[in-house]
Amino acid sequence: MKLTSMRAIAATALLGAFAATSAFAQGQPAARPPGPGLVPLLIESSAFPDGGVVPDKFSMRGGNVQPDFKISNAPENTQSFAIIFHDIDVAIGGDTGDVLHWVVWNIPGTTRQIAEGKFPEGAVNGKGIRTNEYMDPGAPPGPRYHHYVFEFYALSAKLDLPPTASRPELLEAMKGKVLAKAAYVGRFRGTAPPAGAAPAAK
Repeated sequence: MKLTSMRAIAATALLGAFAATSAFAQGQPAARPPGPGLVPLLIESSAFPDGGVVPDKFSMRGGNVQPDFKISNAPENTQSFAIIFHDIDVAIGGDTGDVLHWVVWNIPGTTRQIAEGKFPEGAVNGKGIRTNEYMDPGAPPGPRYHHYVFEFYALSAKLDLPPTASRPELLEAMKGKVLAKAAYVGRFRGTAPPAGAAPAAK
């Protein structure tokens, strides 16, 4: 009796495997695991590794140089990219807002490389916490690193926003248009000047 049951189970499993193979051979789609179906947008940079320490060259201690970025695995229907660059370790005015270092949109959807120190051609530079220019990391001396996050968004359309717009307007305009998102993080902390050093000129 036990042997018969074992044979029946084995036969059922074999038939199931055959049915699955036949369905695949006939071009029927295989069942997909549940999930949100998000596209993994990929970002790379030669300036520093994702999650790594930002070199002085790319900080306010250096030349305030914008890092390079390589964009890959963007959805085919990407029409534009937007970037929000901010220091997430700071709260402004007792609110949830942090230090917005850079905000840019309408980077062409065909862009795959953003050169070091070069503003993306055709893009719109929005209003950061100070100006409409890129602002490098500049955390003060302290016991821990600040985390500087570049948020990349692949969008299904270009955005109709003026250069006077900033993060709130950009986030509102992107609603319903985000195809994919990725974050690239750099860590930075300032260093205290040597004892007895003259104060820096302002």
